[in-house]
Amino acid sequence: MKLALIVATRNRPAELRRLLESLSAQSRKPGRIVIVDSSDTPVSAVLKSVNGLAVECLRHWPPSASGQRNAGLARVSGDCDLIGFVDDDAVLEPDAIERMLEFWETAPADAAGAGFNPLNQEWRLGPRTWWLTEKLGLYSRRPGSVAPSGWQAVFGRVAQDLEVDWLPSGAVVWRAEVVRKRRFDEFFDGYSYLEDVDFSYGLRPAWRLYVVAGAGYRHYPSAGGRISARRFGQVEVRNRLYFVEKHGLCPVRCRAALGIRAGMTLIQGILGLDRLALTRFLGNLEALFGFCR
Repeated sequence: MKLALIVATRNRPAELRRLLESLSAQSRKPGRIVIVDSSDTPVSAVLKSVNGLAVECLRHWPPSASGQRNAGLARVSGDCDLIGFVDDDAVLEPDAIERMLEFWETAPADAAGAGFNPLNQEWRLGPRTWWLTEKLGLYSRRPGSVAPSGWQAVFGRVAQDLEVDWLPSGAVVWRAEVVRKRRFDEFFDGYSYLEDVDFSYGLRPAWRLYVVAGAGYRHYPSAGGRISARRFGQVEVRNRLYFVEKHGLCPVRCRAALGIRAGMTLIQGILGLDRLALTRFLGNLEALFGFCR
């Protein structure tokens, strides 16, 4: 099966080089890689340093993960069977693509997407897994699910293939016929928080989504390309409320869950003397009470 990968990048040349080196070391390489670059300094020098890959680069402005991925989708030719997205700060295990292609060779006809297995992320217990918060529809204890509040449960490292309600765009492969004409909602502009939940959950009623245990990768979050703590506090509220309204979920439960999340951030800031957490909490309040875009 022919696989095309799209990588959105901005100001992370070292991370991008590391990702491309991991792709070059794959036991089965992707047929095509499209780098969609919104860096201040173009990443052409990075691309020249990696051999054995069919890589092309597309400049895109303004920077936006959603916009960049859409530009990549528009660029990918119609003769591929699978279209994948990989973040520039990810590293794939040497056999990850081989294991992913093996999954797709026998995948159910109604499988739309399959995520790589995040080997360095663990499922952790906390308030989101409490019985009461699940009973109230605020959070879900089932890994990879989306609660009535619109809050998604992460899944972490899985021991066997897992069917889920949403997939992150950091390392995922989609059936080309399903997503070739589909686009990321550019309401999630700039720092595109929740754009992947929106993109994948919107397919869930008609299609099935999986995480492939054998296709491992590791995510090493980069400090580059981030936004301020205050702006993130605004965005996490703004985008969540939009997602809930768009998909017909429960806004009352959503606001309750956001209130719990904001309270946890405030406690973290006070007990840990964490200025960034307090600034994020301020951003939460501004968005909850409509004092920001």
